[in-house]
Amino acid sequence: MALRLVQVNFKAQDDSALGRFWAEVLGWGVSSEGPGVTNVEPVGFAWPDPVAVCVDVVTVPDPETVKYRVHLDLATTSAAHQAELVARLKDLGATPADVGQGDVPWTVLADPEGNVFCVLEPREIYRDTGPIAAVVVDCADPRAMARFWGEAMDWTLHEVTDDHARLRSAKGVGPYLEFLRTTPGVKTVWNRVHLDLMPYRGDDQAAEAARLGALGATGADVGQGDVPWIVLADPEGNKFCVLTPG
Repeated sequence: MALRLVQVNFKAQDDSALGRFWAEVLGWGVSSEGPGVTNVEPVGFAWPDPVAVCVDVVTVPDPETVKYRVHLDLATTSAAHQAELVARLKDLGATPADVGQGDVPWTVLADPEGNVFCVLEPREIYRDTGPIAAVVVDCADPRAMARFWGEAMDWTLHEVTDDHARLRSAKGVGPYLEFLRTTPGVKTVWNRVHLDLMPYRGDDQAAEAARLGALGATGADVGQGDVPWIVLADPEGNKFCVLTPG
């Protein structure tokens, strides 16, 4: 049994507007599985596929007070590309954001609903990830998070230190999942963003949830009601969802 990261879920006041923003950011298309949901994925993409981690934007009329420590890092291929991308994103409605980053080579922006993300300077490690270089989770203990998530998913652990951990699909494609130690004293921006995991076709959703519980996950109630997915929290309290197999 195993799980894979298939999408990043954004809670939004307006899923359509925020979905269009992220589609423009990533150069992807939009679709909808129903009212209040906008799916952002590469054009012609057959979901799920590890070549891309998609973005699911869901309107929540009264978003819960719990917020999440997840953001996206965007890849660039050159200094000129980075500058051009930042300028284009500002034209689309992104605004500069200060999270205490200081003088760094990447640019921190916020989307129209305040979700913070980074436009990275060119890095060789991200040359083949697609537009999303990494899904980044702030945490207190990257080593512990690497142990949990490395067991939770079938992704490969590429690097782990006291300050960060990095995983990627075992197929060597798509973005990385990274856990970054939050520096004491640096302002933490909490986003209404979480991860969605999916079992493989033929696997059992409830059995996967039980397996995660044995690894240290706990059940979570975010007011989801009667839904086909299972909401859990990792050992540091980050909420995530286990979807039905596909």
